[in-house]
Amino acid sequence: MLTQRHTFHPTVLREYDVRGIVGETLGEADAYAIGRSFPAMLDNGGARIGVGFDGRLSSPALEGALVRGLSDAGVTAVRVGRGPTPMLYFAVHTMDLDGGIMVTGSHNPPTHNGFKMMRGKKAFYGADISALGDVAKSGGYRTGIGRNEQVTVAAAYVAKLRATVQGSRPLTVAWDPGNGAAGDILAALLHDLPGRHIVINGTIDGRFPAHHPDPTVPENLVELQTTVAAYRCDLGIAFDGDGDRIGVVDGQGRILWGDQLLALFAGDVLTRHPGATIIADVKASQTLFDEVARLGGRPLMWKCGHSLIKSKMAKVGSPLAGEMSGHIFFADGYFGFDDALYAAVRLVDLLARGDRSLAAFKDALPAAINTPEMRFACAEERKFTVIDEVRDRLQRQGARVDAIDGVRVSTADGWWLLRASNTQAVLVARCESSSESGLTRLKIDLSGELRRSGIEPPPM
Repeated sequence: MLTQRHTFHPTVLREYDVRGIVGETLGEADAYAIGRSFPAMLDNGGARIGVGFDGRLSSPALEGALVRGLSDAGVTAVRVGRGPTPMLYFAVHTMDLDGGIMVTGSHNPPTHNGFKMMRGKKAFYGADISALGDVAKSGGYRTGIGRNEQVTVAAAYVAKLRATVQGSRPLTVAWDPGNGAAGDILAALLHDLPGRHIVINGTIDGRFPAHHPDPTVPENLVELQTTVAAYRCDLGIAFDGDGDRIGVVDGQGRILWGDQLLALFAGDVLTRHPGATIIADVKASQTLFDEVARLGGRPLMWKCGHSLIKSKMAKVGSPLAGEMSGHIFFADGYFGFDDALYAAVRLVDLLARGDRSLAAFKDALPAAINTPEMRFACAEERKFTVIDEVRDRLQRQGARVDAIDGVRVSTADGWWLLRASNTQAVLVARCESSSESGLTRLKIDLSGELRRSGIEPPPM
C-alpha cells in the first residue's frame, strides 16, 4: 500500500470528481492517496469525514482503502455504509461533519468507479481536485492516528423523505432504481408511503443487469414505460446509479426532462418564495425560463455541472435549481444538494396535493421542438479553443450570444448551444425551435460554425 508520493492517472482527476476504470486507471492505491491527501485540503485538517459507497462491485474495497488513508492522516472516518450519494450528503449536513467522500461511479458503466467530495457542506471541485492531486504528488500529507466510526443514518434519511409527502390523493407509481445504490432506501421509503407502488430492478447489483443506470437516456426508460402502461400508473420514476439524478415518465409513458420537471416544481416553490431566483443550466429550454418569469420568479441561466449549480445556488440564495441531466436541487425545505429521492417525494407530494395529473401538466407546457443532447468528438486540447473561435466569430457578426458556458445563440428561429464537455473529449450541442423548419435552420447554422472550426458534424 502507498506510503509516499502518488501520481494519479492523468485521466481521473475530473472537473467535478475523481473517476476512472477500475484496474486500468483507478485502484485501491488511488483511494488510499485520496484519503491521505483530502484532509490537507480542509482548514482544520478534517477531524471528522463522512464516507459512503455505492453498489458497484469494486466499491467496498475502494472504500476500505480510502478509510485507511484517512486514518493514516489522523482523522476520523464516519462510515455511513452502502447507499445513494445524497444519503452521504445528508449525513454531512445533519451530523455537522467537516467533509465527505462518496465512492461512486454514478451513472457510468460497471467497470468504472470514482469519488465525489465535499468540503464541509460545500462542493469540492475544479481547482480543489487539481490541488488534491498536487498534494498526493508532493507527498504533503497530514500524519496521525485516526479512527473510524460505523454510523447508521438510513433511518433518519428515510424519515426525512417520508415526512415530505403530505398530500392525500392516492397515486399509483412505478419505480426503477436501476439496480443502483438507491434500491434499499427506496424499499424502506415505500414501506408505509401512501398509494400503490410497483418497483422494478430494486435489488442493488453493481453489474446493472437490467439496463445502464442512466435515466436521461430514453432507452433506459423503456422498461419503466412498459411498467407504467401495464399497471396504469399515474407516473414512473427512475434513478441513476448513485441516486442523485432523476428520470420521470407521465401516465402516458412520455418522458419529462429535467427542465420540464423544474418548471413544475417552480410553480410550487414560487408560491412560498415569490420573486425568487430559479436556476437552470444552459441546456435548458427557453420554455422553462419563460415559465419561471410568468410565475413571477427570476430565471437565471448558469453553467452546466452539479457542483457549479450548487455553488451558484448558495451564492444567490436560490430555493430551487436543476439541470437537464436530472440533477434537481431544493433549498426550499431541504439542504440545497442534488437528491433524486427527495425530488421524487416532492413530485409525489405535489401531485397528491392536487387533482392535476402529470400528463395534464406536460400537455399545458408551450410546445417546443428540440434535439436531444448531441455530442461530437473533439480532441481535449482543442475543444475549448473551438468554443472560443465560434464565440468570437459570432460576436464579430453581431449575433445574440450568451457565453456563460460555451455559446448559446438566439435567432428568430429559436436557439442553439455549443459547449465543451468538462469531463470528456467532446463538444456538446442542442437546438430548440417552435417549428420543424426553424429547427432545420438552426442545425444548419450550428453545422456551419463547426465546419468553420474544422469539426465535421455527424448528421443531425
